[in-house]
Amino acid sequence: MIVVMKTGSTQEELEGVQKHITSKQGLRPQVFQGVERTVVGVLGTTYPELRDEFEALPGVREVVPISKPYKLASREFHPDDTLVQVGDVTIGGNELVVMAGPCAVESEQQVISTAHMARKAGARILRGGAFKPRSSPYSFQGLGLPGLQILAKARQETGLRVITEVLTAEDVSLVEEYTDILQVGARNIQNYRLLQAVGKAHKPVLLKRGFATPYEEWLLSAEYILSEGNQAVILCERGVRTFETYTRNTLDLAAVPAIKRLSHLPIVVDPSHATGKWHLVAPMALAAVAAGVHGLEIEVHPNPDQALSDGAQSLTFENFQQLMGGIRSVAEAVGLTVASPTT
Repeated sequence: MIVVMKTGSTQEELEGVQKHITSKQGLRPQVFQGVERTVVGVLGTTYPELRDEFEALPGVREVVPISKPYKLASREFHPDDTLVQVGDVTIGGNELVVMAGPCAVESEQQVISTAHMARKAGARILRGGAFKPRSSPYSFQGLGLPGLQILAKARQETGLRVITEVLTAEDVSLVEEYTDILQVGARNIQNYRLLQAVGKAHKPVLLKRGFATPYEEWLLSAEYILSEGNQAVILCERGVRTFETYTRNTLDLAAVPAIKRLSHLPIVVDPSHATGKWHLVAPMALAAVAAGVHGLEIEVHPNPDQALSDGAQSLTFENFQQLMGGIRSVAEAVGLTVASPTT
Protein backbone atom coordinates (compact mmCIF):
# COMPACT_ATOMS: atom_id res chain seq x y z
CA MET A 1 0.00 0.00 0.00
CA ILE A 2 1.00 3.64 -0.32
CA VAL A 3 0.38 6.49 2.09
CA VAL A 4 -0.48 9.71 0.24
CA MET A 5 0.42 12.85 2.19
CA LYS A 6 -1.74 15.98 2.20
CA THR A 7 -0.64 18.97 0.14
CA GLY A 8 1.30 21.19 2.52
CA SER A 9 2.05 18.42 5.02
CA THR A 10 5.14 19.11 7.10
CA GLN A 11 8.46 17.29 7.23
CA GLU A 12 7.66 16.39 10.82
CA GLU A 13 4.42 14.72 9.73
CA LEU A 14 6.24 12.84 6.97
CA GLU A 15 8.83 11.60 9.44
CA GLY A 16 6.04 10.59 11.81
CA VAL A 17 4.50 8.38 9.13
CA GLN A 18 7.86 6.77 8.39
CA LYS A 19 8.47 6.16 12.08
CA HIS A 20 5.04 4.57 12.48
CA ILE A 21 5.69 2.24 9.54
CA THR A 22 9.05 1.09 10.89
CA SER A 23 7.42 0.38 14.26
CA LYS A 24 5.49 -2.43 12.57
CA GLN A 25 7.43 -5.68 12.36
CA GLY A 26 8.52 -6.50 8.82
CA LEU A 27 7.52 -3.12 7.33
CA ARG A 28 9.69 -0.29 6.06
CA PRO A 29 8.96 2.98 4.26
CA GLN A 30 10.10 4.29 0.88
CA VAL A 31 9.42 7.98 0.18
CA PHE A 32 8.69 9.43 -3.24
CA GLN A 33 8.37 13.20 -3.50
CA GLY A 34 6.74 13.89 -6.85
CA VAL A 35 5.73 17.10 -8.58
CA GLU A 36 2.16 17.04 -7.29
CA ARG A 37 2.25 14.76 -4.26
CA THR A 38 4.42 13.01 -1.71
CA VAL A 39 3.76 9.34 -1.10
CA VAL A 40 5.27 6.78 1.25
CA GLY A 41 5.42 3.23 0.00
CA VAL A 42 4.87 0.61 2.69
CA LEU A 43 7.21 -2.28 1.88
CA GLY A 44 6.52 -5.69 3.35
CA THR A 45 3.45 -7.79 4.03
CA THR A 46 0.53 -5.51 4.85
CA TYR A 47 -3.00 -6.25 6.08
CA PRO A 48 -6.32 -4.36 5.67
CA GLU A 49 -6.45 -3.02 9.24
CA LEU A 50 -3.35 -0.91 8.58
CA ARG A 51 -5.30 1.32 6.22
CA ASP A 52 -7.45 2.89 8.95
CA GLU A 53 -4.46 3.10 11.25
CA PHE A 54 -2.29 5.01 8.76
CA GLU A 55 -5.13 7.29 7.61
CA ALA A 56 -5.50 8.54 11.21
CA LEU A 57 -1.92 9.85 11.27
CA PRO A 58 -1.36 13.65 11.01
CA GLY A 59 -0.66 14.88 7.47
CA VAL A 60 -2.08 11.79 5.73
CA ARG A 61 -4.64 12.34 2.96
CA GLU A 62 -5.38 8.72 2.08
CA VAL A 63 -4.01 5.20 2.02
CA VAL A 64 -4.22 3.36 -1.31
CA PRO A 65 -3.69 -0.39 -1.74
CA ILE A 66 -1.35 -1.29 -4.62
CA SER A 67 -2.74 -4.09 -6.75
CA LYS A 68 0.55 -4.99 -8.43
CA PRO A 69 3.04 -7.33 -6.71
CA TYR A 70 5.81 -4.91 -7.72
CA LYS A 71 5.25 -1.78 -5.65
CA LEU A 72 8.15 0.59 -6.22
CA ALA A 73 8.27 -0.12 -9.97
CA SER A 74 4.55 0.50 -10.47
CA ARG A 75 2.78 3.56 -11.83
CA GLU A 76 0.50 3.42 -8.79
CA PHE A 77 3.38 4.30 -6.48
CA HIS A 78 5.25 6.61 -8.84
CA PRO A 79 2.93 8.27 -11.41
CA ASP A 80 5.64 10.52 -12.86
CA ASP A 81 8.20 9.17 -15.34
CA THR A 82 11.56 8.44 -13.76
CA LEU A 83 14.48 10.32 -15.32
CA VAL A 84 17.80 8.54 -14.90
CA GLN A 85 20.74 10.93 -14.92
CA VAL A 86 24.07 9.63 -16.24
CA GLY A 87 26.45 12.58 -16.11
CA ASP A 88 25.03 15.09 -18.58
CA VAL A 89 22.80 12.43 -20.22
CA THR A 90 19.16 12.00 -19.19
CA ILE A 91 17.44 8.70 -19.96
CA GLY A 92 13.66 8.75 -19.81
CA GLY A 93 12.98 12.26 -21.08
CA ASN A 94 12.43 13.74 -24.52
CA GLU A 95 15.89 12.86 -25.83
CA LEU A 96 16.27 9.41 -27.34
CA VAL A 97 19.64 8.16 -26.06
CA VAL A 98 21.74 5.88 -28.24
CA MET A 99 24.24 3.50 -26.64
CA ALA A 100 26.68 2.02 -29.13
CA GLY A 101 29.83 -0.05 -29.18
CA PRO A 102 31.22 -3.56 -29.55
CA CYS A 103 29.73 -6.59 -27.85
CA ALA A 104 33.12 -7.39 -26.30
CA VAL A 105 36.17 -5.26 -25.56
CA GLU A 106 38.94 -6.86 -27.62
CA SER A 107 41.65 -4.20 -27.83
CA GLU A 108 42.30 -0.56 -27.08
CA GLN A 109 42.39 0.39 -30.77
CA GLN A 110 39.06 -1.35 -31.43
CA VAL A 111 37.25 0.42 -28.58
CA ILE A 112 38.83 3.87 -28.99
CA SER A 113 38.12 4.01 -32.72
CA THR A 114 34.53 2.86 -32.18
CA ALA A 115 34.01 5.41 -29.41
CA HIS A 116 35.20 8.33 -31.55
CA MET A 117 32.98 7.26 -34.44
CA ALA A 118 29.95 6.70 -32.22
CA ARG A 119 30.31 10.11 -30.57
CA LYS A 120 30.59 11.86 -33.92
CA ALA A 121 27.48 10.04 -35.16
CA GLY A 122 25.45 11.16 -32.14
CA ALA A 123 25.68 8.31 -29.63
CA ARG A 124 25.76 9.46 -26.00
CA ILE A 125 26.91 6.27 -24.27
CA LEU A 126 29.61 3.72 -25.13
CA ARG A 127 28.71 0.06 -24.63
CA GLY A 128 31.24 -2.75 -24.43
CA GLY A 129 31.65 -5.98 -22.49
CA ALA A 130 34.68 -6.50 -20.29
CA PHE A 131 33.16 -9.66 -18.79
CA LYS A 132 31.21 -11.80 -21.25
CA PRO A 133 28.75 -14.55 -20.24
CA ARG A 134 28.84 -17.09 -23.07
CA SER A 135 26.81 -20.20 -23.78
CA SER A 136 30.00 -22.16 -24.49
CA PRO A 137 32.85 -22.29 -21.93
CA TYR A 138 35.28 -22.25 -24.85
CA SER A 139 34.08 -18.92 -26.28
CA PHE A 140 35.84 -15.61 -25.60
CA GLN A 141 34.94 -14.56 -22.05
CA GLY A 142 36.21 -10.98 -22.14
CA LEU A 143 39.38 -9.21 -20.97
CA GLY A 144 38.19 -8.50 -17.43
CA LEU A 145 39.97 -5.65 -15.64
CA PRO A 146 42.07 -4.60 -18.69
CA GLY A 147 38.79 -4.31 -20.60
CA LEU A 148 37.35 -2.01 -17.93
CA GLN A 149 40.48 0.13 -18.10
CA ILE A 150 40.15 0.41 -21.89
CA LEU A 151 36.53 1.56 -21.53
CA ALA A 152 37.59 4.16 -18.97
CA LYS A 153 40.27 5.45 -21.34
CA ALA A 154 37.72 5.73 -24.16
CA ARG A 155 35.45 7.73 -21.85
CA GLN A 156 38.31 10.07 -21.01
CA GLU A 157 39.14 10.63 -24.69
CA THR A 158 35.61 11.07 -26.02
CA GLY A 159 33.44 12.20 -23.12
CA LEU A 160 31.01 9.32 -23.73
CA ARG A 161 29.54 7.68 -20.65
CA VAL A 162 30.17 3.93 -20.34
CA ILE A 163 27.88 0.95 -19.82
CA THR A 164 29.18 -2.56 -19.24
CA GLU A 165 27.84 -5.80 -17.81
CA VAL A 166 28.52 -7.05 -14.29
CA LEU A 167 28.21 -10.81 -13.81
CA THR A 168 28.51 -11.44 -10.08
CA ALA A 169 27.73 -9.67 -6.83
CA GLU A 170 31.42 -9.84 -5.95
CA ASP A 171 32.36 -7.83 -9.08
CA VAL A 172 29.98 -4.91 -8.50
CA SER A 173 32.42 -2.64 -6.67
CA LEU A 174 35.14 -3.24 -9.29
CA VAL A 175 32.86 -2.60 -12.28
CA GLU A 176 31.29 0.41 -10.56
CA GLU A 177 34.75 1.99 -10.29
CA TYR A 178 35.20 2.04 -14.08
CA THR A 179 31.70 2.43 -15.50
CA ASP A 180 28.74 4.82 -15.44
CA ILE A 181 25.91 2.27 -15.86
CA LEU A 182 25.91 -1.27 -14.50
CA GLN A 183 24.25 -3.71 -16.89
CA VAL A 184 22.54 -6.86 -15.63
CA GLY A 185 22.22 -9.28 -18.52
CA ALA A 186 19.32 -11.49 -19.53
CA ARG A 187 20.89 -14.58 -17.96
CA ASN A 188 21.07 -12.84 -14.58
CA ILE A 189 17.60 -11.36 -14.36
CA GLN A 190 16.76 -13.72 -11.49
CA ASN A 191 20.19 -13.68 -9.88
CA TYR A 192 18.78 -12.10 -6.74
CA ARG A 193 22.11 -11.67 -4.96
CA LEU A 194 23.39 -9.69 -7.93
CA LEU A 195 20.19 -7.62 -8.10
CA GLN A 196 20.51 -6.75 -4.42
CA ALA A 197 24.18 -5.88 -4.86
CA VAL A 198 23.56 -3.44 -7.73
CA GLY A 199 20.66 -2.09 -5.69
CA LYS A 200 23.21 -0.99 -3.10
CA ALA A 201 25.50 0.52 -5.75
CA HIS A 202 25.73 4.22 -6.50
CA LYS A 203 25.45 3.93 -10.27
CA PRO A 204 22.39 3.51 -12.54
CA VAL A 205 21.46 -0.05 -13.49
CA LEU A 206 20.23 -1.31 -16.88
CA LEU A 207 18.20 -4.49 -16.40
CA LYS A 208 17.77 -6.69 -19.46
CA ARG A 209 14.69 -8.84 -19.86
CA GLY A 210 15.27 -12.59 -19.68
CA PHE A 211 14.77 -14.98 -22.58
CA ALA A 212 11.38 -16.14 -21.24
CA THR A 213 10.52 -13.51 -18.66
CA PRO A 214 6.95 -12.13 -18.45
CA TYR A 215 6.53 -8.41 -17.77
CA GLU A 216 5.53 -9.03 -14.16
CA GLU A 217 8.65 -11.06 -13.38
CA TRP A 218 10.81 -8.48 -15.15
CA LEU A 219 9.36 -5.70 -12.99
CA LEU A 220 9.72 -7.83 -9.87
CA SER A 221 13.42 -8.17 -10.66
CA ALA A 222 13.57 -4.38 -10.93
CA GLU A 223 11.82 -4.28 -7.56
CA TYR A 224 14.78 -6.09 -5.99
CA ILE A 225 17.05 -3.25 -7.12
CA LEU A 226 14.64 -0.47 -6.15
CA SER A 227 13.95 -1.95 -2.72
CA GLU A 228 17.66 -1.74 -1.89
CA GLY A 229 17.57 2.03 -2.45
CA ASN A 230 18.84 2.42 -6.02
CA GLN A 231 16.09 4.29 -7.87
CA ALA A 232 18.07 4.74 -11.12
CA VAL A 233 16.86 1.65 -12.98
CA ILE A 234 16.52 1.35 -16.76
CA LEU A 235 14.70 -1.57 -18.37
CA CYS A 236 15.92 -3.13 -21.63
CA GLU A 237 13.88 -5.26 -24.02
CA ARG A 238 16.28 -7.55 -25.96
CA GLY A 239 13.97 -10.15 -27.43
CA VAL A 240 12.48 -13.39 -26.13
CA ARG A 241 12.73 -16.98 -27.30
CA THR A 242 9.89 -18.29 -29.46
CA PHE A 243 9.44 -21.07 -32.00
CA GLU A 244 11.14 -18.92 -34.68
CA THR A 245 14.71 -19.95 -35.48
CA TYR A 246 15.61 -17.54 -38.28
CA THR A 247 16.26 -14.73 -35.80
CA ARG A 248 18.29 -15.07 -32.62
CA ASN A 249 15.28 -13.97 -30.56
CA THR A 250 11.88 -12.39 -31.24
CA LEU A 251 11.75 -8.67 -30.48
CA ASP A 252 8.67 -7.84 -28.40
CA LEU A 253 7.96 -4.26 -29.45
CA ALA A 254 4.69 -4.29 -27.52
CA ALA A 255 6.86 -4.28 -24.40
CA VAL A 256 7.65 -0.60 -24.96
CA PRO A 257 4.11 0.84 -24.61
CA ALA A 258 3.09 -1.92 -22.18
CA ILE A 259 5.95 -1.25 -19.76
CA LYS A 260 5.43 2.50 -20.06
CA ARG A 261 1.84 1.93 -18.92
CA LEU A 262 2.74 -0.43 -16.08
CA SER A 263 5.87 1.30 -14.80
CA HIS A 264 7.51 4.69 -14.46
CA LEU A 265 10.96 3.30 -15.29
CA PRO A 266 12.56 4.22 -18.63
CA ILE A 267 12.82 1.50 -21.26
CA VAL A 268 15.37 0.97 -24.03
CA VAL A 269 15.55 -1.65 -26.79
CA ASP A 270 18.52 -3.75 -27.91
CA PRO A 271 17.75 -4.66 -31.55
CA SER A 272 21.15 -6.36 -31.95
CA HIS A 273 20.54 -9.22 -29.50
CA ALA A 274 16.87 -9.26 -30.40
CA THR A 275 17.53 -10.20 -34.02
CA GLY A 276 21.06 -11.62 -34.20
CA LYS A 277 21.42 -10.40 -37.80
CA TRP A 278 22.97 -7.05 -38.70
CA HIS A 279 20.57 -6.39 -41.59
CA LEU A 280 17.59 -6.60 -39.20
CA VAL A 281 19.04 -4.21 -36.62
CA ALA A 282 18.18 -0.97 -38.46
CA PRO A 283 14.49 -1.72 -39.21
CA MET A 284 13.88 -2.98 -35.67
CA ALA A 285 15.68 0.03 -34.19
CA LEU A 286 13.46 2.38 -36.20
CA ALA A 287 10.36 0.43 -35.19
CA ALA A 288 11.36 0.74 -31.53
CA VAL A 289 11.72 4.50 -31.90
CA ALA A 290 8.25 4.67 -33.45
CA ALA A 291 6.92 2.66 -30.48
CA GLY A 292 8.17 5.37 -28.12
CA VAL A 293 11.33 3.86 -26.65
CA HIS A 294 13.61 6.05 -24.51
CA GLY A 295 16.85 4.68 -25.93
CA LEU A 296 18.62 2.08 -28.06
CA GLU A 297 21.57 -0.19 -27.36
CA ILE A 298 23.31 -1.11 -30.61
CA GLU A 299 26.37 -3.23 -31.30
CA VAL A 300 28.97 -1.66 -33.59
CA HIS A 301 32.38 -3.07 -34.55
CA PRO A 302 35.14 -1.74 -36.84
CA ASN A 303 35.37 -5.14 -38.54
CA PRO A 304 32.41 -7.41 -37.65
CA ASP A 305 33.78 -10.32 -39.66
CA GLN A 306 36.69 -10.55 -37.23
CA ALA A 307 34.74 -9.87 -34.02
CA LEU A 308 35.38 -12.27 -31.15
CA SER A 309 31.75 -12.02 -30.05
CA ASP A 310 28.46 -11.45 -31.92
CA GLY A 311 29.97 -10.25 -35.19
CA ALA A 312 26.89 -11.36 -37.15
CA GLN A 313 24.69 -8.81 -35.38
CA SER A 314 27.19 -5.94 -35.28
CA LEU A 315 26.94 -2.93 -37.57
CA THR A 316 29.90 -1.51 -39.45
CA PHE A 317 30.75 2.14 -38.87
CA GLU A 318 29.12 3.09 -42.16
CA ASN A 319 25.91 1.21 -41.39
CA PHE A 320 25.70 2.75 -37.93
CA GLN A 321 26.12 6.26 -39.30
CA GLN A 322 23.35 5.63 -41.83
CA LEU A 323 21.10 4.25 -39.10
CA MET A 324 21.57 7.36 -36.95
CA GLY A 325 20.13 9.45 -39.78
CA GLY A 326 17.03 7.26 -39.89
CA ILE A 327 16.69 7.36 -36.11
CA ARG A 328 16.64 11.16 -36.17
CA SER A 329 13.90 11.22 -38.78
CA VAL A 330 11.62 8.81 -36.91
CA ALA A 331 12.39 10.40 -33.54
CA GLU A 332 11.37 13.80 -34.87
CA ALA A 333 8.10 12.33 -36.14
CA VAL A 334 7.18 11.05 -32.65
CA GLY A 335 8.33 14.15 -30.78
CA LEU A 336 11.76 13.03 -29.61
CA THR A 337 15.20 14.51 -30.14
CA VAL A 338 18.51 12.80 -30.85
CA ALA A 339 22.00 14.24 -30.33
CA SER A 340 23.33 15.89 -33.50
CA PRO A 341 26.41 14.52 -35.24
CA THR A 342 29.65 16.29 -34.48
CA THR A 343 32.83 16.88 -36.42
